[in-house]
Amino acid sequence: MTLDVGASAPDFSLPADGGETLSLSDFRGKTVVLYFYPKDDTPGCTTEAKDFTALASAFEDAGAVVIGASKDTAAKHDKFIAKHELGVRLVSDEDAAMIEAYGVWVEKNMYGRKYMGIERATFLIDAEGIVRQIWRKVKVKGHADAVLDAVKAL
Repeated sequence: MTLDVGASAPDFSLPADGGETLSLSDFRGKTVVLYFYPKDDTPGCTTEAKDFTALASAFEDAGAVVIGASKDTAAKHDKFIAKHELGVRLVSDEDAAMIEAYGVWVEKNMYGRKYMGIERATFLIDAEGIVRQIWRKVKVKGHADAVLDAVKAL
């Protein structure tokens, strides 16, 4: 399944850091930056989370909330947040239902070995729940800045 710009963003209700449950509908009226990443506490994923954290107040000033999603458990997210002093919300999609709904559960290829995994991708969702921009196969360097620019342009 592929999600396109202009489509309604699939709602979700998932366990999050801090023992909470987050739903996309909780943020109706706000811009949502929903980013998918492969795994907590790995180099690229840590850098990406730290980059979004460094810009957290700028996203907030622009009326946006940043939510990261992976298959890691909420307990693992709590450890990841504490270890790196992260300022983003993280949701746990262990069964990959939301990950599949957003079309980011893909076949990957590393050193000739094929496997299924999360494509690093970011979705910019407007206050009405419409997907306004999608970044696929994200390169971490400079990505959070590019997303912030897009949020400000909404």
